[in-house]
Amino acid sequence: MNEERSNGKETLIRLAKPMKKGFFRLIFSRFFLVVLLMLLEVLVFLSFYRWLSGYLTYLSAFLSVFTVVMVIYLFNSGMDSSARLTWMFLIALVPIPGAVLLWFTRNSFGHRLLSSRLRQMNEETAGCLAQDREVLKEIEASDPATAGLKRYLDKSGCFPVYGDTDVTYLPSGEAAFEAMIRELEKAESFIFMEYFIIEEGEMWSRILEILLRKVSEGVDVRVIYDGMCDMANLPVDYAKRLRERGIRAKKFAPLMPVVSSHYNYRDHRKILVIDGRTAFNGGVNLADEYINRRKRFGRWKDAAVMLKGGAAESFTLMFLQMWNTDEKEMDLSPLESIGDGARERAEGFVMPYSDSPLDSYKAGENVYMDILNRADDYVHIMTPYLILDDELETAIRFAAQRGVDVKIILPGIPDKKMAYALAKSHYKRLLDAGVGVYEYEPGFMHSKVFCCDGKKAVVGTINLDYRSLYHHFECATYLYGCPCIEDIEKDFGETLKRCKKVSDETMKKDPLFYRLVGPLIKFIAPLM
Repeated sequence: MNEERSNGKETLIRLAKPMKKGFFRLIFSRFFLVVLLMLLEVLVFLSFYRWLSGYLTYLSAFLSVFTVVMVIYLFNSGMDSSARLTWMFLIALVPIPGAVLLWFTRNSFGHRLLSSRLRQMNEETAGCLAQDREVLKEIEASDPATAGLKRYLDKSGCFPVYGDTDVTYLPSGEAAFEAMIRELEKAESFIFMEYFIIEEGEMWSRILEILLRKVSEGVDVRVIYDGMCDMANLPVDYAKRLRERGIRAKKFAPLMPVVSSHYNYRDHRKILVIDGRTAFNGGVNLADEYINRRKRFGRWKDAAVMLKGGAAESFTLMFLQMWNTDEKEMDLSPLESIGDGARERAEGFVMPYSDSPLDSYKAGENVYMDILNRADDYVHIMTPYLILDDELETAIRFAAQRGVDVKIILPGIPDKKMAYALAKSHYKRLLDAGVGVYEYEPGFMHSKVFCCDGKKAVVGTINLDYRSLYHHFECATYLYGCPCIEDIEKDFGETLKRCKKVSDETMKKDPLFYRLVGPLIKFIAPLM
């Protein structure tokens, strides 16, 4: 274990040397080797395609018929209209490579085993968490729409509604970090952490110190992080280094030198569960920019929730399902160790849920659309990205046209310029429908929050973009009638004061790059 003095004040725990950024580090990295080998596989395919072009007369006739067949297929496919148009354009442009790419992304090649395993686990855990019948009766009487949403979500997993959970809204990464540290210190049985990004620094060092200490006390500590961390954040063997110190660690979908659709599906979830009675969920990853110890895109605005009570069991099950994807036998014993305990009624209802890209349910998007379609007074949204399909854009516009006060806060300083250009390409249609669009001037908006009518809210990991809604494993917390919804709305109001309101006039002043690039690349948005 390495220790490094930071600013002469605090000792940082590091299991690896700080990763250097830059061109030469990229060239000699494992990531570069993986990409190089993938490119070689693509070149082999292109060489074959070039060989076919020698038979030009026959090939032209074949491509004409082939393109028509593919267009008919796409018209009758179940994909959303935006994606359908993108694929039609691509196949009309390059029929055979486009069709191969379509087959590659829609076929289970590369993730067949994972799909099968997740389906099996969903079936085996369908009744794993019992739904309190009295709570269900209460929610059906209080809000039949939420009860209907629960029935819908149950088709894709096991997602009870809880009436015994206290929820604390954490309006920043700093607030979430402080609460996480405080609760981690109380752990007695297990600590489960599942995060999209982990990067060594002040935040992870502080957490790691507690994890190592808890391991020595006999606490079961497990960590899952997404394999994309190998690209820039962590060394390839970081999970092994954690295991050597007693932390049971895994990478989700680590990069391999093989072209595979498996890499398209990332684990974007952020889950911390402590002893099955406390859970955290939200947008906060485990890296210093999330708590503003490192400045990348101005001030970082984020949000999370802390759950204390029965709803933490749902996040325990979500973690164990992901943990068991590569295990020979499914082990749910940590759930059994939680015990019933004394369950006191809390105000409001809490329903954690997850979304998988490998099933036919678009849970993340459909929950958002349900909120928009049923809103009476307002829907206030904070999101880092706005890359919408036709269905979701229509739902947002329709809510505003019905007289609902729809406001969306986006970053003022983007982390990805292409994504920002695509977001801006939606502004005009949203403004014309009466949607209020705002940009957070101090920096980067990373919260993923919906708040509706003072009685409903969602806080989680689900962005308003294709990757979150179609290609990532995600999770969120649905709230109805909880006291913290007032805090969420208050945070939205305070954040709004620091935003610039977007109008036709402000859009004219946008840099030429955004005004040109957004419309130009919008046709490939579903592929981004």
